[in-house]
This record gives sequence, structure tokens and C-alpha cells, in this order.
Amino acid sequence: MIQTIDLRGLKPSRAELLSLIPRSQTDVSAATAIATELIADVRSRGESALLDQAERLDGIRPVRVRQDIADVSRAVRALSTEVRDALEEAIGRVRAASEAQLPAPAVTQLSPGGEVIQRWMPVSRVGFYVPGGKAVYPSSVVMNVVPAQVAGVESIALASPPQKAFGGSIHPTILGAAGLLGVEEVYAMGGAGAIGAFAYGVPELSLDPVQLITGPGNVFVAAAKRLVRGQAGIDAEAGPTEILVIADATATPFLVASDLISQAEHDELAAAVLVTDSVDLADSVRRELERLAPAIHHRARVDAALRGQQSAIVLVDDLPSAADFSNVYGPEHLEIHTAEPGEVLDLIESAGAIFLGDNSPVSLGDYLAGSNHVLPTGGQARFTPGLGAYTFLRPQQVIRYDREALRAVESKIVALATAEDLPAHAAAITARFSQS
Repeated sequence: MIQTIDLRGLKPSRAELLSLIPRSQTDVSAATAIATELIADVRSRGESALLDQAERLDGIRPVRVRQDIADVSRAVRALSTEVRDALEEAIGRVRAASEAQLPAPAVTQLSPGGEVIQRWMPVSRVGFYVPGGKAVYPSSVVMNVVPAQVAGVESIALASPPQKAFGGSIHPTILGAAGLLGVEEVYAMGGAGAIGAFAYGVPELSLDPVQLITGPGNVFVAAAKRLVRGQAGIDAEAGPTEILVIADATATPFLVASDLISQAEHDELAAAVLVTDSVDLADSVRRELERLAPAIHHRARVDAALRGQQSAIVLVDDLPSAADFSNVYGPEHLEIHTAEPGEVLDLIESAGAIFLGDNSPVSLGDYLAGSNHVLPTGGQARFTPGLGAYTFLRPQQVIRYDREALRAVESKIVALATAEDLPAHAAAITARFSQS
């Protein structure tokens, strides 16, 4: 069912480990040409392009792209008590965790009369993309909107593909989640066209360009985000979901297998990876996967994901080697099931979110842990963080010197400007004292 990669007795370099890592062959660049055409179409024809793209790609032509506020309010009222209660709980928990991410302003006094002020300013307008393909993700509405609100973003727009089952409107649960958070600017548009609309605006929809686009999507969404970067900021190029579990002989095979399957349920390209120093555990987890997977509702999807080249059981000599493998992999989700999870945690450098112990599964983070589930995939955790309040903040330095503080550094500035052959730089300093 799932391949085995045996690294025992080997001491691969970082470059060698990178070549050994199981990955799906998702080539964003292969979608670039199509994404370019879709974005150009939206820039040229606006709402008509979005309607035509929906009809062609989503199988339904929406009655309208921009959803009426009355529809948003109606969707909130239509939420079941159970779903509304769960969403409100998630909102409260994510809000609390996001508030802890806000950096405090600081003033550095460098000399009497000379200071640098560090402040954090929110972007004023953002666009959130919520996918609507194989599953419905109201939780993604919460994960995107709440940290932006905590950061102080004033203008929020949300897009999700039109649904054939709902007459071209977006899924009512997504619409309801948006309304619950006070988001009233919602568009039934999907794919690369939606990203282009966010980046460049659509005047006839009163859709103004946004400064930042966040949220997951398929390969065409990822390609579009790459294309509009520079016109608007993006969070990351999201790819298929990933889980990597580091486990030793003390782990519970049933729980490890259950968590691997939980992510394989998302998509045929989802990655499920176990890294362990215990052959017995590896064998037990494999047996559990073979027992559990056929009973899963999305069993065909799970089977394809587990059999894919992106999923594996990796055997290593010890837990430090497991941590080394994980750090090179840079997983979206990392679970640690070991006798001393804290000791392994100390060795971890790169992961989107880390879940410690038997009672902290990835599914908890997907919904109600309070952490954010919009996380980097495809190894991007090696250099970029998951979504948070900080995503929507721009650090700015404010410099304030009085005359005497500037005079104190005049000669040194002149020396450096002269060394760089930039005499006008030096003159801009000395001009302030030449008339005294």
C-alpha cells in the first residue's frame, strides 16, 4: 500500500536527503500559460470573463458574481446550531491565538535626541480565496479572516468558486461563515480568474484591487498567485496537503495510521509520511493502514494518496536522524509521537505547525486548536511561516533625530558618503549646519 524508504546505516548530506524526499510531481509552471490567459481575460473583459470562466470551468453560470448582502445574512441564519456553535468557538480560539502574535511597538534611543521607532502597520485591503472543489472549507474562512481582523485590516473581500448544486452561488456554509465574521464583500468566482480579479480589480463589480491575497487553491490558483506577485502580495503557493509523523517504538500504531489517513483524505496528491527508528512500529502502522483505509468514506482518494510517490514510511537509525529528515522535508504538518516529544521538538527547525503527543492530532489544528491551518506546503516551511496576524502587518521604521543628535554623527556620515563617492549624500548632512 505505501512505499518504504530505508535510510538506516546511511549518513546522507542535506543535498542527498533532498533528492530522497518523497514528493508529488506538482509542477506549478505547467499551469502558467493557462493562468496567464485567464488573468488577461479578466483584466480585459472583467465581469463577463468571470461569468464565462465559471460556466466553462465550474459548470455553472452564476446569476451574479458579487453576492448580495441579503444572501450573506440569509446564509448566516441558515447555519445549523451545531455548525454555528463550532464556528463561533473556532473564531474565539483563533482570535485569542492571533492576538498573541501582535508585536508591540518599540522605541530605540540611540543618543540624546536620536531615536528609531519600530511600528507595525496593517495592509488596508486583502482578498481571501477559499477553495470549493473536493470539500467545503468554512474553517478556512475563519483561518484567513480572523488574523486579518486582529491585525487591523479594514477592507476584506472573499472569493470562492460558484457551486452548481447551489445555482451558481458559493457554498452556503462558506457564505454563512463569512457573514458570521462580518464579511459582506463576497464573490462567486474561482481559480486563476479570481486571483486576477483580486490583483487588478473589476470596476463594474466595484471590486477594488487588494494589496494582499491569501488562501489555498489548486495548481492554477498557485500559478496565478505567482503571476500577480508584485501587483499584490501573496502568502504562499499552496500545494497538496502534507503530514509527516516522527514516531518511536512507544507510539500507538492505530493513532499514527489514523492521522496519516486524515490528511490522505484531502486529495489523491496528499502526502502522508511516517519517519521512525522502529521497524516494529513501521510494520504495525502499515497493517493499520491496510485495515483502516478500505473503510474510509473517501477510500479511493486515500488509497491513491497512500500509494503515491509522495507518501512513504521512512526508516532511520535514530530520532536525531528523523529530525534531520523532517527539517529537510519542511512539512506543512508535523506530528511527534515519541516517549519524550520535547526532546525531538528541540531538534526541529522547519515545520508549518507542530503537534505534540497522542492527543494533539492535525485535525485539532484544522479546526479548534486556536492555531492557524493555512500553512506552507511543498517544503516552503523551510523558509516561510504559516498564516498569522503578522502576515497582514508591515514593519516600518520611523527615524527622529534633533539637531544635536545629527551633529554628533555628521563627520562619520560624511566619511562614509565620501568613501562611497556620493558627495551629495554628505552635502545633505552638512547643509544643515553650514548656515549656523
